[in-house]
Amino acid sequence: MRVTWMGHACFVLEQDGFQIVIDPYTGVPGYPPLALEADRVECSHGHFDHNAVSAVHLRPGAGTGPFTVEEIPTFHDGAGGALRGGNTVRVFSAGGVRVCHMGDIGHPLSAAQAAAVGRCDAVLIPVGGVYTVDAAGAKQIVDQLRPRLAVPMHYRHAPYGLENVAGAEEFLRLWPAEAVRRLEGNVFDCLPAPGWEETQVLLPKYPV
Repeated sequence: MRVTWMGHACFVLEQDGFQIVIDPYTGVPGYPPLALEADRVECSHGHFDHNAVSAVHLRPGAGTGPFTVEEIPTFHDGAGGALRGGNTVRVFSAGGVRVCHMGDIGHPLSAAQAAAVGRCDAVLIPVGGVYTVDAAGAKQIVDQLRPRLAVPMHYRHAPYGLENVAGAEEFLRLWPAEAVRRLEGNVFDCLPAPGWEETQVLLPKYPV
């Protein structure tokens, strides 16, 4: 499965030519407007920086293509949604790979939620705090799920990103240096693996 980080919390997943856009944004400081084409779009919740479906031109046809999609209801805050409402975590499976997009999750996973997510090859996790879990909260979720790859999202990297959220470095400092891999671009392939013990953190680089 090919994974492309489009900035903020937006990713494109591709399998066998079928593309799913997750959480397209509008109005996020620094980032230029999105203009994407895909076969499907999924949004974790209804806020402007996650539901800009008009930025995605959908090709004719419906369905999920080679993907199966599992949805786990969660909250956008640590108060049961009282502050910012609900949030949908989705697990996308194709080609023997499972990728979990956490949306704007604002709390640790319950045992039932973690079991519903299951073991994933990659977890796309917000780390900037304020509107989501912060670095420590993101680390806690990753430790709960024990994915092969953890990919930070929803953080500030000037001049890009919401101005009052933190950068990714605090999250990266919670891991051994040898566990962190900084990519030269914003695309990586997630291939099936028979098993793994330790999580590796991937930090894609936004294309300037």
